[in-house]
Amino acid sequence: MALLGSHQFGDIEGTRVTFVEKGTSKERADFLSALLKHNNFEVIIAEDKRKSEEEPQLYTVAVTDMVFNPTVWVYQRRLKTFDGRKVTPAYWNQVDEDTKPQYWEYMK
Repeated sequence: MALLGSHQFGDIEGTRVTFVEKGTSKERADFLSALLKHNNFEVIIAEDKRKSEEEPQLYTVAVTDMVFNPTVWVYQRRLKTFDGRKVTPAYWNQVDEDTKPQYWEYMK
């Protein structure tokens, strides 16, 4: 799930949450969970229902902060990496570890 402009919210097991990403892999869910916990958010990870046992297990990542919007926080550079740098869209999407926002380098 890419960074979307809309604020998606709902509930997981009776807890009101803001959805960060749905239908993601375990590795991606672990990365987002660690990053958001580092930024002082309470994170909830739920297993998505599978249609059959052969399908891979996917996860939903959410936070209990109802005003959190991942797109806003990433583009306003309000999230911090584990070493104190600001999170960029490329870092959030795990495309690049570099947090310098030279957008023209991605236009190639």
